[in-house]
Amino acid sequence: MAIDEANTLVAQHAVPLPAPGQQGKNIEQDATIWWQAVLQLLRQLFTDIDARRIAAIAVDATSATVLLCDREGRPLHPALMYNDARADEEAGRIRETAATEATAAVASASSGLAKLLWLQKQDFSDRGCFFLHQADWIAGRLSDRFGFSDFNNALKSGYDAQARRWPEWMDALGVKRSWLPRISPPGSPLAPVSVDIAQDLGLNKDCLITAGTTDSTAAFLATGASQTGEAVTALGSTLVLKIITEQPVAAAEYGIYSQPLPDLNPTPDNRLRWLCGGASNSGGAVLRQYFSDVQMAQMQTRLDPDTPTGLDYYPLPRRGERFPINDPALSPRLTPRPEKDVLFFQGILEALARIEKDGYDKLQQVGAPKPTRIYTTGGGSRNPAWRKIRERLMQIKVLTAAQTEAAYGAALLAKRGWQSKRG
Repeated sequence: MAIDEANTLVAQHAVPLPAPGQQGKNIEQDATIWWQAVLQLLRQLFTDIDARRIAAIAVDATSATVLLCDREGRPLHPALMYNDARADEEAGRIRETAATEATAAVASASSGLAKLLWLQKQDFSDRGCFFLHQADWIAGRLSDRFGFSDFNNALKSGYDAQARRWPEWMDALGVKRSWLPRISPPGSPLAPVSVDIAQDLGLNKDCLITAGTTDSTAAFLATGASQTGEAVTALGSTLVLKIITEQPVAAAEYGIYSQPLPDLNPTPDNRLRWLCGGASNSGGAVLRQYFSDVQMAQMQTRLDPDTPTGLDYYPLPRRGERFPINDPALSPRLTPRPEKDVLFFQGILEALARIEKDGYDKLQQVGAPKPTRIYTTGGGSRNPAWRKIRERLMQIKVLTAAQTEAAYGAALLAKRGWQSKRG
C-alpha cells in the first residue's frame, strides 16, 4: 500500500505466496520466494504511481519467521516459518532460564529465540552470519544493509524493549550475541534504498528504508487506535485482543505479554507506550465448522441482537483454551443446538462476545486499563448485529476500523521515518 502525506491510500497491490513446505513440525520456505514476490509487487505498484515519488518504505511481516544469512545477506538455509515448532527442547531450556516477565513471548517452540537456539546447533559455526526476521531480511535486500531489526520483531527473540537491550539471562542459554541484530524503534530511518534497487525499480536514490514491524502490530496501527485505553479486537479465525497501556503488562500463564507501540504520535517526553494482548482459541474458525460464508451472510439480517438466545456456549475448534481461560483440557460447549440455524448462529456470536468481554476483564485484572473504545478488524467486523450484541454486553463503543490491512500500518511507519529524517 502507498499513502500520501494526508494518509490517503493512493495505490495497492497484492501478490500471493505459495504455501511453505511442511514435514511434521518442520515448516520452512526458501526466502528468495519472498524477494521475488516483493519485486513483482513493487513493479505492479509502480504502474499506478511514479516510483520516483516514493519517499520511504517500511516492511511488516510475521515476527517469528526467521533465518540466518551471511554478511552479504545470502540465506544459509530455508527460513523457519512463524509456526515451525521443531525447537521443543530449546523451548524447554528457555522456560527454565528466562526471566518471568519474558516467558510468555519466548517460551514456545515457535518463538524466534527457540529457533535461534536450534539454529546454533546446526553447522553454521564457521561462517559469519546474522540472525534476522522476515521483515529485517527484506528491508536488508532493499537497502543492501543487514543486521538490523526492530522492537516488535525482536520481542519473540528475547529482546527487552523496556531496557532497550538483549538481556543478560540470554547468556545462560549460550546465545551467540554476534549473530543478533541491532535493534531500532519501528519506523526509525535505517538507510537509503540501494543503488542497484533504485535503478532497477526507478526509485529516487534518496528513498528511505525504515525499520519495520510485525504484521499484527502494523494491523493495529492501521485502525487508527492511538490513545491509552483504545483497543482492537481482531475477529478472524481466532479472537485476538490488544489494548494500549502506559506500562508493560504480562501474565505468562494466560499468554499475555506486551510489546512497544510504535510512536506514530510521539508523547512529549518520548516515553514508550505498550500493546498488551491475549488470544483465544475461539473465533471464526468455529463458525466455519458449521456454516459457509454465504450462509452466515444470509443469516446476518435475520439476527435479533435485542433478544438474547439464552444459550450458554463456549465455542472452540477443538479441546483446549489459553485465554481468557487457561485450560488445555477445556472442551467445546455447543449444545443444545436449536432447530433453527439462525438461533444457533446467534448463540455462537453471543458466546464469542462473552469471551471478548472476559478477555478484556482478564487484561484489566493483570494491570491493563479498561477499554475506552474498541476498534474491530477481521471478517466479523462487517456484521452490524454482532457489533450491537458486543456493545450491549461490554457497554463500550465498538467501531469498525476504516483501515485494517497491515500494509497500511507499515506505510504509516514509513511516513513516520521520513518525517523524522526530514526533521
